[in-house]
Amino acid sequence: MHLAGMILPIFAIIVAGWVARVSGYMPHALAPSLMQFAYYVAMPALVFLTIAEESLRALLEWGFLAAFGGGSMLCFVLMLLALRFARGASLGASAMLAAAVSMTNTGFVALPILKTLYGKPGVLAAAVATVFVGAIMFPVLVVLLEISRYDASRKISAVALLRQIGTNPVILATICGLLWSVAGFTLPGPVASFLTILGEALTPCALFAIGLDLTFSELRGRVSLYALLTALKLAVVPLVVYALCLATGLSRTATIAAVVCAAVPTAKSAYVLASEYDIEKTVVGAAISMTTLLSIVTLLAWLYVL
Repeated sequence: MHLAGMILPIFAIIVAGWVARVSGYMPHALAPSLMQFAYYVAMPALVFLTIAEESLRALLEWGFLAAFGGGSMLCFVLMLLALRFARGASLGASAMLAAAVSMTNTGFVALPILKTLYGKPGVLAAAVATVFVGAIMFPVLVVLLEISRYDASRKISAVALLRQIGTNPVILATICGLLWSVAGFTLPGPVASFLTILGEALTPCALFAIGLDLTFSELRGRVSLYALLTALKLAVVPLVVYALCLATGLSRTATIAAVVCAAVPTAKSAYVLASEYDIEKTVVGAAISMTTLLSIVTLLAWLYVL
């Protein structure tokens, strides 16, 4: 009950956002602004503050990267190959559905949960996972989607892709935090307080915005496909990550952090790309809604098991 008491209020904020929208108390149009504040201001502040105050040795947790990153990429590749060659789907559709299964909402969901469970060590783990998704998985998906619609008049812009990665606020905050940590500087008290106040706004803003943006209209139609993607996302991917945690000998805390990062809902960035490239947009939106709804149960189950 103690564990449920810590986790359920986090999901209650999502529910509160959804209730506020469907009741007309707050407009759906507010969700993008809250998301922007959380992603461009609150999250970078929290990530920089956490990383800047840690030693480089604590930051380079290769076992965690191998377990979470390796497990996520393994599931992405296997899903991509299965859809591409076993089901005959196009490269773009295969990559997009594979992302719906393997790309996780580490920043907006896993980070608040791990912060509640473990404090700064939890934030650090979620930050590393968020950077992996943003700097590795996101670019890989973009390249595959570009290749899928490639023609003689269109070439993949490596410069644009690198600019998109390099200007990502979470990645920039991570790099700046690393440089600060390596230099051995100490944050002045007022600066640390300023960043702490901004960082504390991440949890309510991000989760409430997810609730405001949550819709179940996409769930009509291919329910069996949505259920399969949800089961893979919430059960199989965390199981693969957990197996890699055991194989790499991760500590209990790092193992729980890696599994939590893998067991949270599908990343909203997957839907952004699905909309941008007009590929499986309805399916990805449905996967995000269903994984957000059911992860309340499955995540608690994973935490109790661990």
